[in-house]
Amino acid sequence: MLLSTNEIAQKWGVSVTWVTILCKQGRIPGVVRKGNRWLIPEDAIKPDDKRKNKTAISTARFKFIDLFAGVGGFHQAMRYLGGECVMAAEINQECVKTYKLNFKTSEKEIRGDVKKIDPTTIAPFDVLCAGFPCQPFSKAGAQQGFQDKTRGNLFYTIMDILDAHPEVKFVILENVRNLADKSENWDIITSELMKRNFYITKEPVILSPSDFGIPQIRERVYILGIRKDIRNETILSNGFIHFDDLDLEKHMRPCKMGDAWTILEDNVDDSYIITPEQERMIFAWDEFRRGTDIKVIGFPLWLDSFGLGVDDDKTVFDAQGYDDMPKWKKRFLENNRKFYLEHREFIDPWVEKYDMTNKIKLFKKFEWNCGTDVDNIKNCLIQIRQSGIRAKRPTYYPSLVAIVNTPIIWDEKKGHFRKITPREAANLQSFHASYKFQGTDAIIYKQLGNSVNVRILKILGESLFSLANEGWDGELDG
Repeated sequence: MLLSTNEIAQKWGVSVTWVTILCKQGRIPGVVRKGNRWLIPEDAIKPDDKRKNKTAISTARFKFIDLFAGVGGFHQAMRYLGGECVMAAEINQECVKTYKLNFKTSEKEIRGDVKKIDPTTIAPFDVLCAGFPCQPFSKAGAQQGFQDKTRGNLFYTIMDILDAHPEVKFVILENVRNLADKSENWDIITSELMKRNFYITKEPVILSPSDFGIPQIRERVYILGIRKDIRNETILSNGFIHFDDLDLEKHMRPCKMGDAWTILEDNVDDSYIITPEQERMIFAWDEFRRGTDIKVIGFPLWLDSFGLGVDDDKTVFDAQGYDDMPKWKKRFLENNRKFYLEHREFIDPWVEKYDMTNKIKLFKKFEWNCGTDVDNIKNCLIQIRQSGIRAKRPTYYPSLVAIVNTPIIWDEKKGHFRKITPREAANLQSFHASYKFQGTDAIIYKQLGNSVNVRILKILGESLFSLANEGWDGELDG
């Protein structure tokens, strides 16, 4: 006699999903497939569970897996909330070294390519954490989203793991802000998680560390899910988690002027001092700012757009291809030209003093984003980028990014401008003060630029778990 997957699941005391996976893997002799149904011999013997031992005694409140683990941002947050990591996956070996340095995990517990992991070999767990790769959705990439046949498909790899682990109670996903810009991306995520019996956030939860008084602008999308049958029905009643259900407001506060200084360390090594030429150019532009009385200006200043030493506007515009420019670029050129003519008496001697016409292009560009709030460039946050020297209010830092573009601050003790250190960058990501890093500074900056903010994940995890019925933590479902 042949039984359905449902009947066998009840007989063996396991989930239907688990039986289906066994059928697909050919681990049950005599299985017959009819259409979309699997039929199993009544006397079939339950195969051994290849997943890791799920009866081990643990004092952890819950168990989690850490996919696309990076250097352990999710791990820190979940451990703080009482979790035990049963499996981490990270393909970048430099990140793996840092992960092991801090969590002392065995070689087997840190897997490599997620696509090559057999989901059935993962020990049972309660919480799936994944900061899945952002390139398919990032502005820096082609923004193919789920049409990306490589990275985009990693989302479906996460779904495969959920299919093999119906005991999972919570899902916490993180990605770049752009993921929420296309409704089709969000619709796919919503439908796939709802198919698997999860209530998820009705709208993308978009948060930045700066929303919580952490001085960094870094908007990210967070996707939270709770298994339908363990939810608190009093709070969650209509199929979704709403933003107000998370009660995040009690943790939120805006950043203030001067908050940028709160992450700085004492006794920083001199190697972080910027080059003499970089410092000279910062002070040169500060002299320019004071000499031209810049307070509020709505466009960057580019010396190459000034038309230095030229009296005729048409000559300047023709030389830069004005007629073929889009409207925004025409306005930009017109504004720079007008500014130069209004301040030419100061600008021409200043250009000669600092030999500005012979400087590299990024030293010929300046952007003042402080309005009237700052009167000394030493009190600004500085960036030296391909788009020039940018001065910002000391309220919050720009987003740490994977490429090295390190913010610069004035160090009063050293009497010089310097880059923020990797430890200070880690402070911006709310990494614990004892967290250890290894590798070059460039590697560490990149790792932190790709990481998640630990404090935000602590807050979101605590909020998500509070939406479950009492007693959800403890023995895992079968």
